[in-house]
Amino acid sequence: MDFRRNLEKEKILNDFKAGCERLRRAAGYSLVGLKAAFNNEQAFRLEVYICCLALPLGLWLGEGGVEKSLLVGSWVLVMICELFNSAIEAVVDRIGSEHHELSGRAKDIASATVMLASALAALVWIMLIF
Repeated sequence: MDFRRNLEKEKILNDFKAGCERLRRAAGYSLVGLKAAFNNEQAFRLEVYICCLALPLGLWLGEGGVEKSLLVGSWVLVMICELFNSAIEAVVDRIGSEHHELSGRAKDIASATVMLASALAALVWIMLIF
């Protein structure tokens, strides 16, 4: 019984170590992706600069945890959508430079997510500030 229990504990510990290592590698890949987006995407750089203003401003202007979360989170959502948009554009561009209806549609839909997230962020800020 003790032998089985020790094996289970060892398996759990090994799984935990492997999971931590997987998370560490994933975080590294994520940082590489953020750096690539910042270096290669002008729109993402602009959104980072705006976030540098919006984050402290949202924390200062928000009157409670919910308002602060909405003000900051709405802008972070714009950045998340921009990352997806940039990733989709990169994949489509990698496939080929010739015009294809589906490629154009994919890029347009990805761009629409950024537009909708930006409109939502503007609405949240307007409603909470004024």
